[in-house]
Amino acid sequence: MGPKIARTIGRGGKHRGMMDLDDMVMQDRPGVKLTEFADLSGYSWFRLAGRARLLAVIEDDHALSNFLIGLPDEMPMEVLGLGSNVIIRDGGIPGVVIKLGRGFRFLERREANRIRVGAGCLDAQVARFAEAESLAGFEFLSTIPGSIGGAAMMNAGAHGGAFHDRLVHLEAVDRHGQFITLRPDQIGASYRQTNIEQGLLVTGALLQGEPADQDEVSRRMARFQEERRQSQPSREKTGGSTFKNPKEAKAWQLIDEAGCRGLLHDGVRVSQKHCNFLINENATRANAIEELGEMVREKVYATSGVSLEWEIRRLGALA
Repeated sequence: MGPKIARTIGRGGKHRGMMDLDDMVMQDRPGVKLTEFADLSGYSWFRLAGRARLLAVIEDDHALSNFLIGLPDEMPMEVLGLGSNVIIRDGGIPGVVIKLGRGFRFLERREANRIRVGAGCLDAQVARFAEAESLAGFEFLSTIPGSIGGAAMMNAGAHGGAFHDRLVHLEAVDRHGQFITLRPDQIGASYRQTNIEQGLLVTGALLQGEPADQDEVSRRMARFQEERRQSQPSREKTGGSTFKNPKEAKAWQLIDEAGCRGLLHDGVRVSQKHCNFLINENATRANAIEELGEMVREKVYATSGVSLEWEIRRLGALA
């Protein structure tokens, strides 16, 4: 059972019209841009991906609510953020893929040292906004290559900080187009995961900062960014951290001890600089990324008995 949540009926009521994807494309939907059989390679940092049967770029929360009201319950649905931590398999994604538009990129200073941010904002943008407002607690976000929506769903973190440590509440819309507010005690956030129920689309968040000297905030951000540059690959076609760190262990160290540093498979390589990163050097198949990841998991299990858990989201059909 998921948590009990406060709901507000979205505009347009509760009617769930039965229609197929062709019907959806034919309908006029203000604030929604639909593309059939959309190439998703530009939405993944690996620059390899299958296609979406239907891509919906949605401009604001009311357009999103109305779109979801008309979406049949049985219609498959996925949400794509920045694409920095995702593998989109070669077989593509059936149903609807939702991409949030400009209306989800707001940044607002609120009272009591809080900031309200849209799910489409980049993590680094939020860190810079907080810096300009002399608010501490968000410096770690400057090193995470993703968007706020993804950070909320997976409790993204780095340098001792995690997204849900700063959360006052989340704003979301459910599959029926209803607006929802989620408190931290309803989310159950832990290391790189939450209990946010399937089908909820995060649209924004209210976050708690701490008043601080702006120069000190800037120095911490600069130090975190330099540490990232020194330890992780940059300007590469990668998806960030591939596996979650097991308890009392580091994924990169287990991968290295299993002899996987630099391991190459069909144009995809385990990074020489940081073993928990996979690099697309010249691959032509998105599936090759996942295949290499599974090879790494097998080798790590054989040498350590640890079964690494994927951190990268893997979406769609293999072929």
